Amino acid sequence: MKLLKQFQTVFEGNLYRHRSSTHGDRVAQYLYEDLYDLNQSPKFRDRVDDESVVLGSANRTHGVKHRRGDGSLGPIVPGESAIQDPGFAVARGRLATIQIGVEVKILAKAMIKQIDRVVGDLKRQAEEFRRSNPQAIAVGIVGVNHACSYRSVEGDRVYETGKGRSGAHPIHEAPAAILRLDEAKPPFDEFLILRFGATNREPYSFDWVDSTEARRDYSSALVRIAGSYQHRF
Repeated sequence: MKLLKQFQTVFEGNLYRHRSSTHGDRVAQYLYEDLYDLNQSPKFRDRVDDESVVLGSANRTHGVKHRRGDGSLGPIVPGESAIQDPGFAVARGRLATIQIGVEVKILAKAMIKQIDRVVGDLKRQAEEFRRSNPQAIAVGIVGVNHACSYRSVEGDRVYETGKGRSGAHPIHEAPAAILRLDEAKPPFDEFLILRFGATNREPYSFDWVDSTEARRDYSSALVRIAGSYQHRF
């Protein structure tokens, strides 16, 4: 499960800096690698092999003004050349339209404070995927931290949960945040919540709340996405 491993490396052994727009992109692209390895949609695998379907190199479709997404995939613009990166099955290129769109969010701390924005962003991104293509498969992935405490780093500023205005510890906010995320589910074909624990302190450890559950939930979602792709496209 390459996506789960990549999600883990966002925190494990690394300082997680908030407000970085690259985390979601790095994680989302591995869904397509896992979908290829799963090999349950002959259409998907054949189109990846002949590079007629690619990962969006700019995360947006040519000629369509819309908000940046995390890992869009679809038919390459005719006449464009695909970029094949070493170690990846799915090539990159400029998209003509979207067939699968993935939006990734991470709630590490101050979850209730930002939940309205996160839910709104998720809903709007699903709408943007469908604006490009009404048949697009929309996938939402949200990581929710369950650590007993957390240190956030924003630029040169450091905040510790439980101190001053830094807010409650993640473990106390996670259940309410997950309940609120139900509001974001309806526009998505698949909506996955990844429960993890990370304090963002050296040695930058990471734990899944339940690694077996995470693998099962993600594997089941992959099977359904493969079936939807085979049926829709």
